Amino acid sequence: MDDPSEPLLSHLANDSGVNDKTALTFDKIVEQSLSDFGFWQFFQISLVGLALLFDAQQIFITVYTDAYPTWHCLNHTICDPSASDICNLPRSAWEWDGGSKGKSVISEFGLECSSSLLRGMPSSAFYIGAIVGGFFLALIPDDSLGRKKLVVFSTFAMSITSISVIFSTNIWIYTFLKFFIGFSRSQTWSYALVLISERVSTRWRPRATMIPFTLFVLGFMSLSGIAYLAQDSSWRYLYLYTSVPAIFYCIFLYLFALESPRWLHMQGNDKEAIDVLTKMSPKNKDYLESVVSKLPHEQENFEQVPTYSIKDFFFRKWAFRRILVVMIIMFGLGISYYGVPLAARDIDVNIYLSETLNALVELPTFVITPILLERFNRRSSVLVNTLLGGASGVLCFVLSILGKTEIAFAFELGTFFCARIGFNLMAVFMVEMFPTCVRSSATMMFRQALVVGGACCPLIASIGRYIPSVSFAIFGIAMSGLGLFVLILPETKGLSLCDSMEEQEKRDQAVNTSHVC
Repeated sequence: MDDPSEPLLSHLANDSGVNDKTALTFDKIVEQSLSDFGFWQFFQISLVGLALLFDAQQIFITVYTDAYPTWHCLNHTICDPSASDICNLPRSAWEWDGGSKGKSVISEFGLECSSSLLRGMPSSAFYIGAIVGGFFLALIPDDSLGRKKLVVFSTFAMSITSISVIFSTNIWIYTFLKFFIGFSRSQTWSYALVLISERVSTRWRPRATMIPFTLFVLGFMSLSGIAYLAQDSSWRYLYLYTSVPAIFYCIFLYLFALESPRWLHMQGNDKEAIDVLTKMSPKNKDYLESVVSKLPHEQENFEQVPTYSIKDFFFRKWAFRRILVVMIIMFGLGISYYGVPLAARDIDVNIYLSETLNALVELPTFVITPILLERFNRRSSVLVNTLLGGASGVLCFVLSILGKTEIAFAFELGTFFCARIGFNLMAVFMVEMFPTCVRSSATMMFRQALVVGGACCPLIASIGRYIPSVSFAIFGIAMSGLGLFVLILPETKGLSLCDSMEEQEKRDQAVNTSHVC
C-alpha cells in the first residue's frame, strides 16, 4: 500500500473493480484510525471499566453486611459458646461481640434464629432484581440514549438506591431496596462491555476487554479493605462508603467519557463519530477528515440491512440450541462463582482474608485465559476447567469435614478460580458462536443465566450452617455436571465472526461439510 492514508484493504476492492465509495466502510475507518492502542484509548476504557468496580462492590457487599455475627456468654452457668445453641438461651445470657447489634443485618433485625430462607432473602432479592431488570431493560431500545448514557444511568441508579439502604428499618424494606439495586445494575456489565468493545479495533479488543474484568476484581478486593476498616461500625456505613464515591464517578463519567463511534454512525451522526475517533486518535486527524465525505449515506445502509431481534433465537433451531446450552453452562458457573465466596464463611478462616484471597486468585485468570484460547480449542478448555472445578469443590467439602481447614480453603480457592476461568472462556466462546445482528441479545441471555445461578447460591450457601461446607460439594457438582453440555456446542477456534444469521448458517454448513470430507 503506497499511500499510508489509504483505507485498510481498499487495494483489494480496487483490484476487483469495486467502487471506492462502496469499498470504504465505517468499519474500515474505525479499524485503521484505532489500529494503535494509545493513552487516550486506555483512559477511555479504564474510565468506563470503573463502572464494574462499583458493580462488584454491590454484588459482594452482603458477604459482610449479612454475615452471621459472633457472640459471647454473659451468664456462664447456663451458657457455653462452644456447645450452646443461641436460640435455646435467654437473651440475658449472651451478647453480641463488640456490644452492638448494628454490625450486621442479622443482629440488628433479630434474624439470628430465623430460617435460612429469611436470612438469605435480601441476597436472593438482589439477584432476582437483576434477572427482572435484565429482561425489562433489554426490551428498551437505546436509540435515544446511547451507550454512554446507559452506563451512567444504571450506575447512578444503583448508587442512589444503595445510599437509601441506610434508612431501612426492617428486613422487608431492606429486601425491597436490595431488589431495586439488583434491578438498576442488571445491565451495567453489558452496557460497559459493548461500549468498550465498540471503541477499539479488532486487534486490541481481546486485551481491551480484560481491563474492565480486572477492575471488577479490584472492586471485589477493595470491598474487603473497606469492610475491614469499617468492621467496628454499623453495616449501614459500608453501603455509604461504597455508594458516595460511585455517585462522584457517575458525574466524572458523564463529563469525560466518549460515546461509541459505531453507535453514532448507526444514528446517522457521522460527523460526531469522526470527532470521537479524532479525540481517541489525534494523529489520524487528517485521515479522518479526508474520508468522512466518502462514506455511503446512512439511508442506503438501512434499506440493505435486515432487522433481527431476540425472537430469531426461537425461530432458528441451531440458534435456540446454542443459546440454551450456553445458559445451562452459565447457570452452573454462576452458582459456583457467586456462591463460593458466600460459603467461605463456613470454613474456619478469617472472613476478610478469605474474601481478599478469593479476589486475588481472579487476577491470574486474565493472563491464563488468552493462553488457553490460543493453545487449545474452546470445548476442551471449558470441559476440563469445569471438571477440575467440580472436583475441587467436592474435595473442599471432604477435607472440611475431616478438619483439614487450611487444605480445604486451598481447594475453595481452586473452585472459585475455575469458575472465573470458565466465565472468561465462555464469554469469548459465546461471542464467536453468534453473528453480530444478535450478539447483543445473546450477551444479555448469557449474563442472565449467570445471574439466575447467583440468585440460587445464597440459599445453597445457607445450608452450610446445618451441614458444614456441604454447599461446596453442591457448587462443584453443578459446575462439572452442567459443564458437560459444552460437548453439544460447535468448535469456533480459528473461525472469523459473522454478521448476519444467513452468513452464520452458510459458514456453519461449510465447516460441517469440510469436517465430513
